[in-house]
Amino acid sequence: MTGNQEIFNRTQLLLGRDVMEELSRKKVILFGVGGVGSWCAEGLVRNGIRQLTIVDPDCVSITNVNRQLMATTKTVGCPKVDAMKERLLEINPEAEITTSRSVYCTDTAASFDLDSYDYVIDAVDSLKDKVLLILNASASKARFFCSLGAALKVDPRRIKVAEFWEVRGCPLGAAIRKKMKRAGTLAAKKFLCVFDDEVLPNRGTEGIVETDTFNKAQINGTTAPVTAIFGMTLAGLVTDDIYKNVLK
Repeated sequence: MTGNQEIFNRTQLLLGRDVMEELSRKKVILFGVGGVGSWCAEGLVRNGIRQLTIVDPDCVSITNVNRQLMATTKTVGCPKVDAMKERLLEINPEAEITTSRSVYCTDTAASFDLDSYDYVIDAVDSLKDKVLLILNASASKARFFCSLGAALKVDPRRIKVAEFWEVRGCPLGAAIRKKMKRAGTLAAKKFLCVFDDEVLPNRGTEGIVETDTFNKAQINGTTAPVTAIFGMTLAGLVTDDIYKNVLK
């Protein structure tokens, strides 16, 4: 690691130089930099990931400010990936941040060479696109981690990590499994998910005007502590995987 690397002194103190070198070499692609993905991106770069591709089609909305890391009243209207890249480069100017303002879907999937990455992280909202990403990422050479639903939750103590088929109590996880079984297309390999079995009702719908509706079938309430823990947990899973592989 070169240049301004004193920013990683405390991380290297814990993980060791060999792990830090490996973190700097790994290539990661993150789909979605919203309430979960934005915190994941931050956690990855602060932990020493240098080669990161972030994918998201949307612009910052005023209704993103409550939970998305790069979303402030000053960044409303900016492409999310651009606002996120600017912040990440302020953390580590030597990071190689690649942005893509696109949706991962049947029309664009072929443009992403998932085999060229060491890690693929799913933090997208659309059920159809999420299933497609799960199927393709699990069939790739990359290590794959997935975020399930982070909305309708306030208790951070209920956030967990489990293998996809072991997830219980998450409506999104159940919907994905149902869709896969009906189509007869299952994930090619096992993968870990961040999830939470708390499901609360929306209590404040009266008078709410929602502008963040891109590619979403339904809008639900969310809180920053929960989405942030989801995202940081995904970043932690990448770090932990690299750490354990180096120490083998």
